Amino acid sequence: MADSRITKRALAASLKELMERTPLAKISVGDITKNCGLNRQTFYYHFNDKFDLVNWIYATEAAPYLEQFSNREHWVEGLCALCGYMQQNSKFYINALEYSGQNSFQDYLSDIAHQLVRTMADELVGGRMIDDAEMEFIADFYACAFVGLIMKWARHGMREKPEDYIDRARMLVEGSLQYEMGRR
Repeated sequence: MADSRITKRALAASLKELMERTPLAKISVGDITKNCGLNRQTFYYHFNDKFDLVNWIYATEAAPYLEQFSNREHWVEGLCALCGYMQQNSKFYINALEYSGQNSFQDYLSDIAHQLVRTMADELVGGRMIDDAEMEFIADFYACAFVGLIMKWARHGMREKPEDYIDRARMLVEGSLQYEMGRR
């Protein structure tokens, strides 16, 4: 088990190093294994493809921040912590956010944001009955807004302090979500 984690970490470090100078789309499994001195068979023993490795990186490195972000009471602190972590690993995450498609970081963030907004909206409506399709639309809308803001922040080099950016978003999201749920 420990050997497996060591190997996975070596492959992850290799990919992250490569992503500092090469877009994810142009990196092959062969590039990853050559960079860390392992063979392709070893890679495929642990991962299905490079996207599986990228998801493993998200799940092991970003998960603690994403869990905090998905907590309704502490979502602002969690999002600030996540963005701070992303800033510390900016080359990897700027590159990761450029990739869209199956198993992308965009999708990963969107799923977490959707769950958070859905939880917040459910709490705000209390016991009132609201159409599930309408609630899903609201959660999708705000999830897209969260991911869009993070992507814009990343495209601008993650230079702005996450706390400032997120505080402005918090005021908009909480106020408009409370208003919208109160209308229903």
